[in-house]
Formats: sequence, structure tokens, C-alpha cells
Amino acid sequence: MTLNPRLSVALCVALSLCALLAVPGNFPGLSGDARLTLAIFALATCAWIGTPVDDTYIALGAGLALTVTGVISSDTLFGTLGDSTVWLLICAFVLAAAVTRTGLAGRAAAFLVGGARTVRQLVHLTTAALVVTAFAVPATSGRAALALPVFLALAKALADRGRLVVMLALLFPTVILLSAVATLIGAGAHLITVSVLWEATGERVGFTEWLLLGLPLAVASSHLAAETVLLTTTRRADRKGPVRITAEEIQRHSDRPVTGPWTQAEKRCAALLGTVVVLWCSEPLHRVPPAVVALIGAVVAASPALGTVRLKDALRTVPWSLLLFMAATMAMGVALSSSGAAKWLVGGLPSGVSPVVFLAVVIAVSTAAHLVLQSRSARSSVLVPLVVVAAVGAGVNPVAAALASTAAAGFCHTLPASAKPVTLFADVPGVPTYTPRDLLRLSAVLAPLTAALVLFFTVAVWPLLGVSVTR
Repeated sequence: MTLNPRLSVALCVALSLCALLAVPGNFPGLSGDARLTLAIFALATCAWIGTPVDDTYIALGAGLALTVTGVISSDTLFGTLGDSTVWLLICAFVLAAAVTRTGLAGRAAAFLVGGARTVRQLVHLTTAALVVTAFAVPATSGRAALALPVFLALAKALADRGRLVVMLALLFPTVILLSAVATLIGAGAHLITVSVLWEATGERVGFTEWLLLGLPLAVASSHLAAETVLLTTTRRADRKGPVRITAEEIQRHSDRPVTGPWTQAEKRCAALLGTVVVLWCSEPLHRVPPAVVALIGAVVAASPALGTVRLKDALRTVPWSLLLFMAATMAMGVALSSSGAAKWLVGGLPSGVSPVVFLAVVIAVSTAAHLVLQSRSARSSVLVPLVVVAAVGAGVNPVAAALASTAAAGFCHTLPASAKPVTLFADVPGVPTYTPRDLLRLSAVLAPLTAALVLFFTVAVWPLLGVSVTR
């Protein structure tokens, strides 16, 4: 039996580090708890990179090892499951199930996409529609599944223009991934980042603060990516002809009406979703935590009188594996910070580096991290605790550094297996989509563009919104 080359390298590195940590004379400034934390963290990262074992299983094993060895308490491990961010995500999925059941997404798609008359209009209207879905459906994989019928309708209508179909196949996952930064519930990695910041610095980034910082970046990066996809995938001749997408074509791929009078269930669901989003955005005025607002919305959405989905059906849509993964990696982040392991890891970094250079390095590493760690949440679990501690040592605002790292880590377009939305749209039966070569060509252009945009927002835009570069 031969080992995967990537696994062999990762295993050698992890075991070598564990052997060095086991020798008491090595690293005299490192406590016993820190040594154990680093060894467990290295083995978990190695397993994430090089084995087919489920990411959640690895994270739970690492959390258990940290608890059994006494690095963290059992209350810390199990307490992460009761974190408000976990409840926020559970309730957001219940709300998303109610929205999906009513077919509101199909109506919105027909309304927006049906107004396109040129290829460029179609691309940017589709982009705008996908950005909006970040407020209705948490997690990128859920949004990709929701958007697939719309893509199929567009592909059918443009079947005689193959390059445009391939372009749209690239556009959907690209925008879904980059626009996730718009909201706190856009990806599990965001909740991990917020938890790490709270544990390490005592600073809480709420739904409103994240929206204020993330939405402008999501809009800018999504439309920049849309234009990049359009220009790198199609030729001038492909973009010249008019397009006409009718509501009937979208209806063929939807089991819910996309035109005509709204049903009472659709009206109730739209009103509920609008109310929840408004309450999330106005948190500084009423001081009700986002998780409580989400729980109220979920209870109403699943209620017998006013709801549109049964609670047990909605709960089936909740990615419990992701929630367990988040809870376990939150506990790992606590161990890294409390044991002093994270501080020791970044202690050897050169001092005197300017904040802009520091942030540029963080963004570059975070952008490239998807080539090693395919799970977005795993990337944040590994990077954010280290970035926060390093930022404090470099005199950089840890909130700015953590948010920049998380936003940059949202780029994961290089390989078909880099993210679930990319995998989903890479193989659609009966529809010509993109090849690995198409992804590489797009990634070569889009990766530096998105990294530069994140850096620009971090040093020029976010300070205007209250998040300074330095402490």
C-alpha cells in the first residue's frame, strides 16, 4: 500500500514536530500544555490536509485529546456547542428552509434575471441576485443548491451559445463564495473568527458590525469577479448578441410558481424574513442579540399557524456535522490561546514590520491556504488564532487582521475540489460546464485581484467604518 505524497509529507512534518516537542530540553519557553496543544494541532492539521477522514471527526478527536490531557476543561469543550453563534446558525437554517419551501427565491430570480437584455446585464443581474441570497440562506453549499435550478434554466435558454453557458457555470460558484463575506451567517468560518476574537481579545463583532464591513466588500468583489469571469471565459463575439430569459424558462426548472399572485405563505415568509433582517441590522437600537432574533424567527417560521415549514423538516436541513466541527475547532482555538502556544508560534516573527506589509502577508497566505486546506472552516481554525496573536505583537488591530484573513480565505476557486459550490457546478448532467484548465485560468487572474481588493478595504475603507489598521 502506497501513501498519498501529500499525506507522506504532512505526516513527516507533524511527527517530526511532535518528536521535537517531546524532548524537554527543546523550546525552554514552552509550557507542557502548550507542547501538547501544538502536537495535537499539528496532527489534526496533517489529517485535514492529507487524509480522506471526515473533517468533523478529526476536529472532535483533537478536541477530545485536548480535554483528556487537561489542556482545556470538559466545560470548555461542551460549552462551545451552546455558543450563541452556533444557535444563530441553527435558526438561520430553519429560516432558510422556510424560504426554500415557499419558492421566494425562484420569484426573485425571475424578476431580476428576466430584465437582462445583454450578456453583461445578465452577468451583473445574476451576480446581484446571488449576493442577496447571502441574507436568506446560510452556508455557501446551501446557496449553491438553491441557485442550481436557476442556472439550469439559463443554460437551457442559452444552449446554442456554449461559451456563455460555461461562463455562467463559473460565475455562480465564484459569486456565491466571494459574496459570503456579506453576512455573519454567510459561512461557518465567520462564526469561528468571531468566537476566536472574543476568546482572545474580548472584542465582540456582531451581525451589524459584520454587515457594515462585509457587505461593501462582498458587492465589490462579486461584481469584480463577475467581470473577470466574463472577460476570461468569453470572446467579444460571444458577448455581442442579445439575450432574452423568460419567466416560463425559469418556471420549467422550479416546482413553485415564479410569476402571478403571491400566496399567503409567500407573503408571510417574506414579511418574516424582512423583519428578521431588519432586526439583525438594527441591533444597536434594540440590543436584542442576533441569536435571539433568529430563534424568534425560527419559532414563527415553524409554527402551525403562521409557519411555512414543519420544525422537524427544517431541522433536517441543518448541517449538524458543520456545527460539531465549529464547536470542536472553537475549543482548539481556546487551547491555542490559553496555553500560550499561539503566542510562542508567532514569537519568532520579525518585528518592526509595517502594518500594511503585515496585512499583505496575512491576506496572501489566507488566499493561498485553500490549496492546502480545502475546508473553509478548517482554514479559519488554523489561521485566525495565529493571526490574532501575531497582530497584537505587530501592533496591528487584531479585528482588522482576523477579518482580512477570513475574507481572503473565501477565495477557493483553483481546483474543482477546492469548495463544494465549485464541485457542484463542475459536473451538471446534460450541461457543458468548466474544466480544471478553466478554473486555473480564472484563478490566476482573480486571486491577485481579490487579495488586492481585500487589502484595499482593510487599509482604506474599513478605517472609515470604525476598524482601524493599528491598535
